[in-house]
Amino acid sequence: MALIKRALISVSDKTGVIDLAKALHTFGVEMLSTGGTAKLLREAGLPVKDVSEFTGFPEMLDGRVKTLHPKVHGGLLGMRENPEHVAKMAEHGIEPIDMVVVNLYPFEATVAKPGCSLEDAIENIDIGGPTMLRSAAKNNRDVTVLVDAADYATVLEEMKQSGGSVARPTNFRLAVKVYQHTAAYDGAISNWLGKKLSEEDAQFPPTLTFQFKKAQGMRYGENPHQQAAFYVEKEVKEASIATAKQLQGKELSYNNIADTDAALECIKQFNDDPACVIVKHANPCGVALGKDLLDAYQRAFSTDTESAFGGIIAFNRELDAETARVICDKQFVEVIIAPTVSAAAVEVVASKKNVRLLACGQWPETTAQRYELKRVNGGLLVQETDLDLYSELKVVSKRQPTEAEMRDLLFAWRVSKFVKSNAIVYGKDGMTIGVGAGQMSRVNSARIAAIKAEHAGLSVKGAVMASDAFFPFRDGIDNAAAVGIAAVIQPGGSIRDEEVIAAADEHGMAMVFTAMRHFRH
Repeated sequence: MALIKRALISVSDKTGVIDLAKALHTFGVEMLSTGGTAKLLREAGLPVKDVSEFTGFPEMLDGRVKTLHPKVHGGLLGMRENPEHVAKMAEHGIEPIDMVVVNLYPFEATVAKPGCSLEDAIENIDIGGPTMLRSAAKNNRDVTVLVDAADYATVLEEMKQSGGSVARPTNFRLAVKVYQHTAAYDGAISNWLGKKLSEEDAQFPPTLTFQFKKAQGMRYGENPHQQAAFYVEKEVKEASIATAKQLQGKELSYNNIADTDAALECIKQFNDDPACVIVKHANPCGVALGKDLLDAYQRAFSTDTESAFGGIIAFNRELDAETARVICDKQFVEVIIAPTVSAAAVEVVASKKNVRLLACGQWPETTAQRYELKRVNGGLLVQETDLDLYSELKVVSKRQPTEAEMRDLLFAWRVSKFVKSNAIVYGKDGMTIGVGAGQMSRVNSARIAAIKAEHAGLSVKGAVMASDAFFPFRDGIDNAAAVGIAAVIQPGGSIRDEEVIAAADEHGMAMVFTAMRHFRH
């Protein structure tokens, strides 16, 4: 146990610090502090000694040098059970510091502000704070280090139970947290400054650092012989699988999380009307709009009742009891996710105790840009998220699409963004009719979409087709026309575009180019 007799408190984020200091005062702890923190504690009526008084050395260089002193770091790093350390500390008048309460200058918040200058960013790079944290964490057998206000109450309770001491396992846990925190802090600085190496900001710095926090362990990964865990970003602000609250059901598996993410990101494409997305093995097998949530679900389910078995269902509105009841009666489902879930719906789904029911919160209509990562052996592919829908909408056929066809074309185009390449989506009246995914040739994806529609008993005649990338040959158009497709949306850009457009004209089809493809591997 490490007895706390002296604490150094210097925080940028002052959340909870007065209550912490008051509690430390009741334990008889001497408190050292600097600048604004010292002023705040004095205003609260607490006795505080300035670090400059403790070291006998004044703060200088606009406050850049105040805790970088042997009496501070000797007091932190000196090992209490090492006689040589104790003797040297006594020889040089170095008194032990048993607790450090420090959080760092708000670098990330500063650089997130529009128009942040390089000078402002650099002034918010903390030097003394990380140095004290690392010194205290290294000597965690003797020093308690607090970098997170969420840990204040736990440590104070332990001191209360032990007469003012903190156990070594607690100190070790807090020390590990420090190194995680300073690693993230240095990573943020490195990432941001790395973009400033040239006159124009680089999109990607020379090195890239990410930090993720373990959210849960897993029984296994994609397959039972693979170990796995789920990690989340340090701060996730938008509704996502990482922020979703599980209301009931078994623990989410590796594949559950991957598929639920696919379903949720797809449903975010639809905000105007009640919508449902059903995903199986990372591909949408049924997507539909409806007059209400139940209607949307029933239409999405009807696209592919076979693939929906054991699937993931996502909604863009609050899950109601009636829709929940129909789902539970109609199909086996692994996960249901919605922005919110009514209390009545929770009761209904409770009858299926293994169904994982999630509420993710409402998402904004526009999504902030972020990085997408894909691990390859020995490296990492990094790209911006595919947020855009099209560069332009250009009708290239002789026949113009009708208003209803254009609505369906844009609906199918949105869905195609989330279907594995080569992606073909047949759609009609705001629902998918057939989906062809992940084939080596685009014409085979089109054939599969038609087969899916036939198996579901859905008529393709008058439906539209979306293709995530251009058609390299006219055969995809010929096959689509043969089953009744009336209009096509695709990026264009093939050397055989004229041939493909001619095929559409021969069949009396409308064709729209987007000048933007949406590969999804």
